[in-house]
Amino acid sequence: MNQWKNFSKGLIKENAVFALFLGLCPTLGVTTSAINGLAMGLATTFVLAMSNLVVSLVKNVIPDKVRIPAFIVIIASFVTVVELVMKGYVPALFDALGLFIPLIVVNCVVLGRAEAFASKNTVWSSIVDGLGMGIGFTLSLTVLGAVRELLGSGAFFGMKLISGDALLLFILPPGAFLALGYLLVLVNMLKEKTA
Repeated sequence: MNQWKNFSKGLIKENAVFALFLGLCPTLGVTTSAINGLAMGLATTFVLAMSNLVVSLVKNVIPDKVRIPAFIVIIASFVTVVELVMKGYVPALFDALGLFIPLIVVNCVVLGRAEAFASKNTVWSSIVDGLGMGIGFTLSLTVLGAVRELLGSGAFFGMKLISGDALLLFILPPGAFLALGYLLVLVNMLKEKTA
């Protein structure tokens, strides 16, 4: 398998947010700022890559009847690692992301990649797939968070760029839907131009 194609499909062609519309709960919930989007994306990337690695290693040992519960236990183990590390080393970020960190366990991007890809491919291909899908997810969350932060508070990664009034709506939950909708329009327009 061509590993570049395997990696790059998660960036654009099969991007979890902009192409497959997966993982929208954390996408809409935590992207009030670029740093929140980046942190959630990196946490998900770690869980994706590591769970894909382990699932690919144990795929032939797990009986079909308990395949999905076993995958969830594997994923939950890595989410626990992420949660404890964040809580210990970056408590402010952990507090900002809140409930969405444990919800990585049931994120359909992570479980979907374990079931659809890692359980059927080699260890190396599974790691590359997890990294590609995770980085694509991270980019999506970071871009959405940056747009919402810029429009909602006039800042970018916490640095104030625009003084004066901003559109508070974009920091609020309805703003997530609006910003995502406009970004989807932009992504689809770019796809049409390159096709």
